[in-house]
Amino acid sequence: MAFLSDTLARVKPSPTIAVTTKARELKAAGRDVIGLGAGEPDFDTPDNIKAAAKAAIDAGKTKYTAPDGIPELKQAICDKFKRDNGLDYTPAQVSVGTGGKQILYNALMATLNDGDEVVIPAPYWVSYPDMVLLAGGTPVFIEGPSQTGYKITPEQLEEAITDRTKWLIFNSPSNPTGAGYTAEEIKGLTDVLMRHPHVWVMTDDMYEHLTYGDFDFATPAQVEPGLYDRTLTVNGVSKAYSMTGWRIGYAAGPEHLIAAMRKVQSQSTSNPCSISQWAAVEALEGTQDFIPVNNAMFKRRRDLVVSMLNEAEGVQCPTPEGAFYVYPSIHGCIGKTSAGGARIDDDEAFATALLEEEGVAVVHGAAFGLSPAFRVSYATSDEALTEACTRIQRFCAGLT
Repeated sequence: MAFLSDTLARVKPSPTIAVTTKARELKAAGRDVIGLGAGEPDFDTPDNIKAAAKAAIDAGKTKYTAPDGIPELKQAICDKFKRDNGLDYTPAQVSVGTGGKQILYNALMATLNDGDEVVIPAPYWVSYPDMVLLAGGTPVFIEGPSQTGYKITPEQLEEAITDRTKWLIFNSPSNPTGAGYTAEEIKGLTDVLMRHPHVWVMTDDMYEHLTYGDFDFATPAQVEPGLYDRTLTVNGVSKAYSMTGWRIGYAAGPEHLIAAMRKVQSQSTSNPCSISQWAAVEALEGTQDFIPVNNAMFKRRRDLVVSMLNEAEGVQCPTPEGAFYVYPSIHGCIGKTSAGGARIDDDEAFATALLEEEGVAVVHGAAFGLSPAFRVSYATSDEALTEACTRIQRFCAGLT
């Protein structure tokens, strides 16, 4: 009899973590490797947030808290949703978890039964389908190709919904593509959801503040108030506030759903780190002046990477509206052979050969559900990005 749970056979380890780990191992072995796999800002956590954490330690705020967040943070989250999104929530409608990933996982564990379907637009963040599978659900994918800017259409959503559909997971701006839906595009999707009252929407708004140009962020419950009672609006402090390691995510939604998520969390991790919670209060309530400064740097990097990748043979790279990723198509590279003799039969082979021959670590598109492509995180220095893109150009030029 097998010792491990059969559930584990349904899921796979995170490909993004695997790529980052491989790049670190090669660096430790003395290889010159540029890692473009991690979805993590390279900026330090702002000083005011670090100071709030230190003050919390000095004040002895180091004990257990309520399972899903301190009252002060829940109120700060309510204020944020009102200020930024025009959404009214009470603290009883708010859940705080150990990162956005736990919030999503709690919600799926609290709501899915065997056979329940969850609609997931592809390309998708790598963890969505595996969390659905862990919770006993069935992921249903809708492909948003590069020709539509990696976005799905209302017609596609309508076709994907069945009597067993419980959730739509909606991520804008997107990881891995950076694609952002306008309010008008969201309205087309919410009109479909309004015709299917049994379907809830889980919005992953983690990249809300990382948008560029004249793109205006919007979230489904804001666009369609009729969905308020069946929407879980998820966000966190990791990306906009450079707090990935602090592990604070949060969500707001109907009280009965939040209570169910609290029950799951109370029997798994219990409360998020108390110090991180106090730091998150300062993040949401303190100055936001650094966000546009950081965004200006990200936009410059985006434009640099898009320009250089579009100069690589066989590569087509759309310009994303937000986040800090690009997702270039490599249709023109498939079926060729690298200068090092590797056969490029798919995007995983492309990424493997690129790492081994040029020392550039990217994540292959199959990990995100849409091939052939790869994801680049441009949350690193201009110098590293320029060198990495030069190596990618050289690698692609060497394909025959």
